[in-house]
Amino acid sequence: MKVPRKDAARTRKRLLAAAGDAFAEQGYRTTTIGEICKRARTNIAAVNYHFGSKAGLYAEAWRHAFLESVKVHPADGGVPDDAPAERRLRGRVTALLHRIADQGNKEFWIVQKELVDSTGILDEAMEEVLQPLSEKMDALVRELLGPSAPEPQVHCCVISIISQCINPMVAGRARRSKGNGNEDFAEIEDIEAYADHVTKFSLAGIRALRRERAAKRRKSAKSK
Repeated sequence: MKVPRKDAARTRKRLLAAAGDAFAEQGYRTTTIGEICKRARTNIAAVNYHFGSKAGLYAEAWRHAFLESVKVHPADGGVPDDAPAERRLRGRVTALLHRIADQGNKEFWIVQKELVDSTGILDEAMEEVLQPLSEKMDALVRELLGPSAPEPQVHCCVISIISQCINPMVAGRARRSKGNGNEDFAEIEDIEAYADHVTKFSLAGIRALRRERAAKRRKSAKSK
């Protein structure tokens, strides 16, 4: 008997939600299909039907969690494309911080588990989904640095900006989830204020790099 489309869609949705929770809590290797099916109130045949395998479900659960997170926290932070570059940078920084801080966001925890015990299963999905966002950030930083900025410098600036967002937020979430009280760790309590700091700090560094390049050009021109 053919399964009605609405029933199949509901089953798929339950599997994605259950898998996202389980993989975020335990990682890929520890999580079993049986456990996911129990949470989703379905059977292994449904996993094979919708995703082909545990690996297929893992990749799709991460993709689903990421896209749901971006729906709630759009990557541009709600800042239009024709806004000044400085404002667009703050929008992207703020959006990233809010995404990581969102306790309902499973995709970050799935990635953290993957970093600890890599399977390689998420590589293709992550490249496909994250590449457009990465290209947007690269273009924005390149615009701020100026057209003559070398690509390695653009790359280093992007890493610096993203790291300022990810590292303290992930550490804070991990600390809270384990109930660890570390007084030496600076908790980020005001995301908007911290977004301002990251933006101002990053822009100051970018301006310094532009000045340094200009000074080198002037020196080179004088020596000719």
